[in-house]
This record gives sequence, C-alpha cells and structure tokens, in this order.
Amino acid sequence: MKFFVDTADTEEIRELADTGLLDGVTTNPSLVAKTGRDFIEVVKEICSIVDGPVSAEVAATDYETMLEEGKKLADLADNIAVKVPLTMAGLKTCSQLSKAGTQVNVTLCFSPAQAILAAKAGATYVSPFVGRLDDIGQEGMSLIGDIVQIYSNYPALQTEVLVASIRNPMHIVQAGLMGAEVCTIPPQVLKQLVSHPLTDKGLAAFVADWEKTGQSIL
Repeated sequence: MKFFVDTADTEEIRELADTGLLDGVTTNPSLVAKTGRDFIEVVKEICSIVDGPVSAEVAATDYETMLEEGKKLADLADNIAVKVPLTMAGLKTCSQLSKAGTQVNVTLCFSPAQAILAAKAGATYVSPFVGRLDDIGQEGMSLIGDIVQIYSNYPALQTEVLVASIRNPMHIVQAGLMGAEVCTIPPQVLKQLVSHPLTDKGLAAFVADWEKTGQSIL
C-alpha cells in the first residue's frame, strides 16, 4: 500500500518525507488556502520535496477552463497528478489529460457507479471519500470494498483506488485488508499509526534494563 499525505504544509511534508514512509502528496484548494501562500508556489515546492505523485486540483468547474488549468498544472513538474472533480466536465477533462500522458486523480467519489466512470475515463487514481460518508450515517469503507471488487473483475483497468477522507488508523488497516492501492492520510493520523501502548511499555523496560548495565554503545 502506498501512503500519500493529505496536506499543503510544506514543513510537515518535509518531516514525513524524511521518514521514508511517504509515497506522494494530495492537496486541494482548501488545504492550500490554509497556508496563506500562493497556490502555484506551494505546489512547486511540494513537487521538489517528494518524488512521488503530487495531486494539485483545478479550480474551474467548466470543461474548457478545467482543461486549460489542468494543462498548466501538469507543466509545473513531472510528478504532478491533476485532480479533477467527478462531474461530466471533470471526466471529460480526465479523458483528455490522460490521453496526453498526464496523471489524473478523480476526486469526490461517493459511489461505485462513479468509480466505474472514473476508470472508463482513464483516471490514474479515483478518490472515494470514506469519512464524509461515515458522517452522514453510511459505511464509508464498504464503498472501498465495492470499488476494489469491481476493478478486480477487469484486469485491463489501471485506475488505482486512493482512499480519501481518512479519519483514523482503522480506516487504513481496513483499506489494506480490502486491497486498496493508496491511502491519503492527514499528518496526525499517519503519526498515530506508530503508537501502541505495548510498544511504549516494552521500550521503557528495555531502556531501564540497559541503564542498569552502565554501558554505552558509542
């Protein structure tokens, strides 16, 4: 499973990239707005930090403008994945950009039917939002299972399932069990993955025993 981090905070991205655990980054207009910085500047910096895909989202909603924005974003760096919404205009844009060799992330997916359309349009990634479905009383992770199963029925489809709107570590574990290729994770949730009380307890015991020896490795 690949780990993308869902943020536009470049310092946070640098910190996580240094761990070797990061495979890519996803952003959106809301995340970039939180930085208070220029959108293009932020995207370029992120692309220089990580080697993997960096999803940068178009702002337009009509096809013509969306396509022009997508082309401009794709020219910023070789590792850009243009993010488009799962609308007819977005799917049309996805098809054109994909044919030109650009990676495309089709976002705001909330049903298996939509995921089928994204794959038909040639999306590199489809982003189902599990947390937002949970918020309205639906089982978000069941959507992931459905999409993974549908895609597995058609080996010719190359679209990867990118689990988005992740709220807790169990979403990631469940996504792995279902066979999703990618999870895009808020920084705080990614850091939660390493925590376990028995790890802390065991480490404390090892440190205490080592101190009793009075030795030093260095």
